[in-house]
Amino acid sequence: MAEPLWSGRLGQGMSETLQRLSVSVPYDQRLYREDIACSRAHLQALERAGVVTHQEREQLDAALDALRQEMDAGTFSWDESLEDVHSNIERALIARLGDVAKKLHTGRSRNDQVATDTRLFLRAAIDEILAQVYRLRAVLIQRAREEAATVFPGFTHLQSAQPVTFGHHLLAYEAMLTRDCGRLRDCRARLNQCPLGAGALAGNTYGLDRQLTSSLLGFASPMENSLDAVADRDYILEFLSAASVVMVHLSRLGEEVVLWMTPAFGLITLPDELTTGSSIMPQKKNPDMAELVRAKSGRVFGALVTLLTVMKGQPLAYNRDNQEDKEPLFDTIDTLLLVLPATQAIAASLCVNRERAIELAAAGFATATDLADHLVRGGMPFREAHERVGGLVRACLDKGCTLEQLTCHDMEQALGIVDDQMAHVVTLSGSLQARDHLGGTAPSQVHAAAEKAELRLQRERNPGATAQDTPPCG
Repeated sequence: MAEPLWSGRLGQGMSETLQRLSVSVPYDQRLYREDIACSRAHLQALERAGVVTHQEREQLDAALDALRQEMDAGTFSWDESLEDVHSNIERALIARLGDVAKKLHTGRSRNDQVATDTRLFLRAAIDEILAQVYRLRAVLIQRAREEAATVFPGFTHLQSAQPVTFGHHLLAYEAMLTRDCGRLRDCRARLNQCPLGAGALAGNTYGLDRQLTSSLLGFASPMENSLDAVADRDYILEFLSAASVVMVHLSRLGEEVVLWMTPAFGLITLPDELTTGSSIMPQKKNPDMAELVRAKSGRVFGALVTLLTVMKGQPLAYNRDNQEDKEPLFDTIDTLLLVLPATQAIAASLCVNRERAIELAAAGFATATDLADHLVRGGMPFREAHERVGGLVRACLDKGCTLEQLTCHDMEQALGIVDDQMAHVVTLSGSLQARDHLGGTAPSQVHAAAEKAELRLQRERNPGATAQDTPPCG
């Protein structure tokens, strides 16, 4: 077993129990690219401060490049007795270069090192996740255009409420994901500060140029307080929170797909390649992909609660508890990058059963509100119109008919009034056309909303876009 980097103070090595508890190499080795980038930036600051010569920096740079190539190729031998990714890299450098490599850790601690590494890692991950969310939004916008006039049932309390268009329904999810993108970009902007140079907690005594290392690593600025720099995990908490909201939205869509595909709803079908069968029931076609999207939300919610619990009782500055930030972070990133493409495939491929959608959209007297609104436009107070139309619905239930099947005589008896527009008002097309306003479900508004969403998405994808020239959702 190799001696740990701190073995000078403690005469005895770690017990086997402590070793098993402490080791993080199996998962934090994912940070090797960021750790090597961090070391190379730190070397430039050390050279500028006169701690290493130019020749020594070049030697170390070359050795770090060689290590990265081995790690990229999977040929590097990780030593779990060295606890973490940082110690493995430093020990490998010492084994190859001798004493010159022992200068690398001057003026830094694993505390500011890991804080810098995880910020670099998460920054890149957010960019990758945003790209996937943008793709999903593009799919939803395209499908909304295709389904702009497709009649679809709208529900409240999972009961028939009012007819909508399927395109309008899809754009509701696009609006949710637009807000998700805003949260992720906000998180990225706040985490883009560099802890390197903060040392263990109090700073460094070598006059290291923190502006230099921050700039080399692409950060907006160095962190201003050394205690906060090493102890803060707000950026991971904020990401896990934003990721949890993303998963809420994906889970809701997954839930609706599962419901819509049941025979009781019969609203959609999915292609065979996105479904599974049963080992015992030969007739089954199960929406497992949507179910797994729904289920995996629990992993992300759990990650957020885990890290909140880890952080809530810690005094300043760094504590070993913070080692527990990485597994929830990595698992959440992996989950999002797995679930987002799956949701894209579902949204792109689902096919609406239009006849069944019309049937359910008309069920439950879904255009009753339209009739009440028509009476209000004729001068009747809304509460009175509401009561009279409620009586008309009771009459329909007694007769076993729909609003459209009522005769003029039936309407006049229940409402005390009838006109030649009422027959159209209670139709599905009449209901949809009546909502021709910003945010409404009329097909013309769905096309307009899809166009606006497309322009907004293009601006967000453009690195030159700003908050000022990106219109708000809706």
